[in-house]
Amino acid sequence: MRRVFIAITVLLFTLILILPFSSIVMSVFQKGVGPFFEAIKRPEALHAFKVSLIIVLFVVVLNTVIGVWLSLEITRGTWRSKWVRPIINVIIDLPFSVSPVIGGLMIILLFGPNTILGTFFENAGIKITYALPGMIMATVFVTFPLMIREIVPVLTELGISSEEASATLGAGPIRTFFQVTWPSICWSVYNGLVLTIARSVGEFGAVLVVSGNIINQTQTATTLVYQDSVDNNVIAANSVALLLGLFSVVVLLFLEWMKRRKEDKIHAH
Repeated sequence: MRRVFIAITVLLFTLILILPFSSIVMSVFQKGVGPFFEAIKRPEALHAFKVSLIIVLFVVVLNTVIGVWLSLEITRGTWRSKWVRPIINVIIDLPFSVSPVIGGLMIILLFGPNTILGTFFENAGIKITYALPGMIMATVFVTFPLMIREIVPVLTELGISSEEASATLGAGPIRTFFQVTWPSICWSVYNGLVLTIARSVGEFGAVLVVSGNIINQTQTATTLVYQDSVDNNVIAANSVALLLGLFSVVVLLFLEWMKRRKEDKIHAH
């Protein structure tokens, strides 16, 4: 039975991942490497990569700061009460159960051109929907739980005894965080960063709804793949998809390397 389950797993892995990825590679390079470089060097492709990079940078910073703060509030602050914590957990896990498309639609309903908030921000010279701020908000919504779900279990297992001892010895909250708390959660934060980057780069549904997919303005790498597919530009679509796939593989390999390094340091101690 063990061999049967292994065989089924390998078969599913081949059908779901290996064969589709192989077909993308074959489609891209069936006429040589020239079409691949032409596809990724197009002005719209370079702009889409730039927009994706900007979104990733903003999302990583926001998720790190907000994620660490919320994790501390859930495990150390007033939100750890038996009544408040379940409600906060439901709100945090909401992006896991709600379609990204619905998340993007909620941003449009809140900050659209015909809404009160949208009109207020547009009068202040800030455009939310069909612009970069809305795309960042949509991506933050989708990736929001990843950082928190990496940090909270570690803080819960760590307890507060070390932090209380640090405070007893006269250390302030900031010093206690950087000298006591941070060394214990840093690897979890790194894991959350890698997962956030991978998810941000690959986000499609929420960004498509909020951005409007305007070429050379609000188009990301994933929405460019969609647009190329719609335009029947198969080689270009597969070229960008291949680049995104390779990036995801590199990110996941880096995550595995960090896990191994963490385990090696734990065994060393």
